[in-house]
Amino acid sequence: MYRRFRNPTVWREFDRLQREMNQLFNSYSPHRPRTSPTYPSLNIWENQEGQLISAEMPGVKIEDIDISVEGDTLTISGVRQANEIPEGARYHRRERGSGEFRRSLRLPFLIDSNQVKASFNDGILTLQVPRAEADKPRKITIKS
Repeated sequence: MYRRFRNPTVWREFDRLQREMNQLFNSYSPHRPRTSPTYPSLNIWENQEGQLISAEMPGVKIEDIDISVEGDTLTISGVRQANEIPEGARYHRRERGSGEFRRSLRLPFLIDSNQVKASFNDGILTLQVPRAEADKPRKITIKS
């Protein structure tokens, strides 16, 4: 007679094993391109006034960053230069990528592009993105 496994730990272990096997095959398959995580990593906070966005960009120079706004879309692009290695040396491990990057965000409101403020400190790009005045919620008074 067929008996069902009722122990959820068994199924969690099978799921973990499957994830690990998929990672193993994906990383060594010559026919599959390796994917990298989306760069730069972002944190986004929102309130009635707009959004605050922080992007981790270690090793990127401020002059290599470009920020543009079009409608409700904000785009961060730039270049992260490769590290120079001494002649005759070879990589033992290489996890940090280099090259051009581009990340576009569609925001849930119209942006007042003239009021966007950007700062860059210790490899963290911080953007203050205010909501356009016409897009802010308003309280309507009722007349009697």
